[in-house]
Amino acid sequence: MAGMLIAVATTLITHDIANLPEILGAIAIGGGIGWITARRIAMTDMPQLVAAFHSLVGLAAVLVGVAAYLNPEAFGILDANREIMAVSRIEMGLGVAIGAITFSGSVIAFLKLAGKMSGAPILLPMRHAINLGTLAAIVGLTAYFAVLPAQGNEWVFWSILALSFLIGFLLIIPIGGADMPVVVSMLNSYSGWAAAAMGFTLHNSAMIITGALVGSSGAILSYIMCKAMNRSFISVIAGGFGAVAADGAEAKEQRPWKRGSAEDAAYMMQQAESIIIVPGYGMAVAQAQHALREMGDVLKKAGVTVKYAIHPVAGRMPGHMNVLLAEANVPYDEVFELEDINNEFAQADVAFIIGANDVVNPAAKTDKSSPIYGMPVFDVDKAKTVFFIKRSMGGVGYAGVDNDVFYMDQTMMLLADAKKMVEDIVKSLQH
Repeated sequence: MAGMLIAVATTLITHDIANLPEILGAIAIGGGIGWITARRIAMTDMPQLVAAFHSLVGLAAVLVGVAAYLNPEAFGILDANREIMAVSRIEMGLGVAIGAITFSGSVIAFLKLAGKMSGAPILLPMRHAINLGTLAAIVGLTAYFAVLPAQGNEWVFWSILALSFLIGFLLIIPIGGADMPVVVSMLNSYSGWAAAAMGFTLHNSAMIITGALVGSSGAILSYIMCKAMNRSFISVIAGGFGAVAADGAEAKEQRPWKRGSAEDAAYMMQQAESIIIVPGYGMAVAQAQHALREMGDVLKKAGVTVKYAIHPVAGRMPGHMNVLLAEANVPYDEVFELEDINNEFAQADVAFIIGANDVVNPAAKTDKSSPIYGMPVFDVDKAKTVFFIKRSMGGVGYAGVDNDVFYMDQTMMLLADAKKMVEDIVKSLQH
């Protein structure tokens, strides 16, 4: 926010503005829409809002590049022969390419996060050859655009733009739901580079610097998250390289499972010495974090050790669960990352899973055909008792994979709205 404010202010101060009232009016309208949208959005919808805002940054970069191409004199990028300077053509080509990729990729991420498109990988035949060919065409056309006169070669610029919109779409659709938090941080990085590209076109050093800061920090976060998930950074940014389609038939298989109640859970947790709670996106949807913290407080008063286990990609964006637990005033020293707590499940009396699924799915360790194979998961199957809060047995995780934990002997399924179930457990604990 501060970086982009500095960039906009610097642009207004250092450039001759044709119609300042119109620009200030546009800023007021855009700022008002953003303010109202962000205030009204639910915390559970924050990831798709972030993706939507990233798409607008990409679109802004595209519009600046198109404006510079259509009216280069206004941008001061003409040489002595009244041609667009070669360096400006390179900046323009890269700017619209990065912006278009950011825009179309963010739109697909928004649709996946909002549930308007399947969270499972959508794999096209020969997708890697298509992606590499498209990227090579963009690079080749940008070089061609830089060395040849702009006059008579207008098709080159518009081809770069069209192919970039296409590759953004192609890169994101094969990425499964389990990797979506990485995609959000990756698109954050792209939006930064798009802003930096706008800075080059506008000759605005402040925008270049702030865009580069956003771009580099987003790339570093994406890399850290890929390492935490045992994913190849290149594979993810190359469009789910090596991903396999989820087998939806697996979830339809009828297998025996045990149903529990709030009273069952309350009684067994009162008898426990240690409980590890694993929150997921379902907890966020139900807004159950406050009830969960209350349950933890009651159990601690009864002498039970309570810890919270947070997976690197729990929720739909980085840090999603940490934010919700902090909002509910869960003590920070009770919250642990995967690598710090995973070996404690074998000694835990109860693993209490609320709204999580893929991050506790053993298929990630055993099934090489699974779209989540290789992702580190919590070893909840080693706990003496597992309580699994889920709305129904009909759905599968965001990655579209059934979970063997549902059917284990020590698992009790607590089928209900997460907040309602936890509130009922608290009532049972207090009686």
